Amino acid sequence: MFSLKIGYFICGCITGLVLLFNFLMSLPDGKLHIFFCSVGQGDAVYIRFPDGRDMLIDGGPNDAVLSCLGHHMPFWDRSIDIVALTHPENDHLQGLLTVVERYHIGLLVRSDVHNDSEGFTRLLKLLKDRAIRERFVAAGEQIDVGGLRMVVMWPSLDQIASMKPRMVSDDSSVLGVSTGNLNDGSLVLWMRYGVFDAWFSGDADTHVESKYRGSRLADSTVEVLKVPHHGSKSGISLEYLDWLKPQLAIISVGRNMYGHPSKEVLSLLADKSIRLLRTDMHGDIEIISDGMRWDVIGAVKQ
Repeated sequence: MFSLKIGYFICGCITGLVLLFNFLMSLPDGKLHIFFCSVGQGDAVYIRFPDGRDMLIDGGPNDAVLSCLGHHMPFWDRSIDIVALTHPENDHLQGLLTVVERYHIGLLVRSDVHNDSEGFTRLLKLLKDRAIRERFVAAGEQIDVGGLRMVVMWPSLDQIASMKPRMVSDDSSVLGVSTGNLNDGSLVLWMRYGVFDAWFSGDADTHVESKYRGSRLADSTVEVLKVPHHGSKSGISLEYLDWLKPQLAIISVGRNMYGHPSKEVLSLLADKSIRLLRTDMHGDIEIISDGMRWDVIGAVKQ
C-alpha cells in the first residue's frame, strides 16, 4: 500500500513538472510566430505576437483549424485576441464558426463585404449572440500590436462600395443583389516586425492586384508571401512578384478539383528562384522572427 502511494506521488510530481515545463515554454518569448495551418483546401493562419497576444486570419473550410490551434496555442489559453476574416467564403470562414463557439474572441476584423451564405449568416449571429466586437477596415488602415504593425493594403473603400448589395425590383418585390466577385474584396494584410515582412493576401488575385500593386513598401523585399487564392491560375503575376520580391512563398492548399496550385504559378515561382512550401505537402508551417532574422521552424507533415 505504501509503495502504491509512493507511485502515485511520483506520477503526480512528474505530471506537475511536465505541466510546469509546458507552461514556461508557452510564455511570451519576445518573438513573432506565424503558423500556416494545414486545413485542406482553404486558409487559416495563427499568429502569436512577441508580447503574447495572438491573432487568427481565417478559419479554413472545416474544424481542422482546431487541431492547428491545439498544437500551437498554450494549453491553458482559451482566448484569441484578434480574428480576421479576409472574405466570407466557406473555405475561409467555416472553421471560424467552431472557433467562435469554443474560444473567447476579443475582436473580429473584416471588410464590409457580405454574402447571404448559410455559414456567413451563422457567423454574424454568433458574433451578435456573444457580443463580439467587430471592426470594419479598408486600405490604408492599420492594426498595431506592441511593436508590430499590420497595414491593410486592400480592399479600398471604392471597391467595397462597388460590391454592396444593390436593390432591384422584380414583380413588385424588392431584392438585394450582391455585385462583384467576393475574392475581389478580400483583405490583403502587410505585417512588419522590425525589418521582417509577411504578406497575407487572402484570395485577392490578379483581378485586383494592379489597383494596389506598386504602393511604397518599407524596404526592397517581403520575406514571406502567402500566395493568393491557393495558387490558382489567376493568383499572381510576374509584376506582383517583381514588386514584393518574396524570399519564401507559402501556398495554403488541399486536395481540390480546381487544379490548385496551377502550373503557371508554380513556374513563376520557380523562374524567380523563390522557395516554396505547401501545406498539403508540409503540414503546418511555422515561421519565427525576432524582427531581424527569421527562419522556418516547422515544415514537417504531421
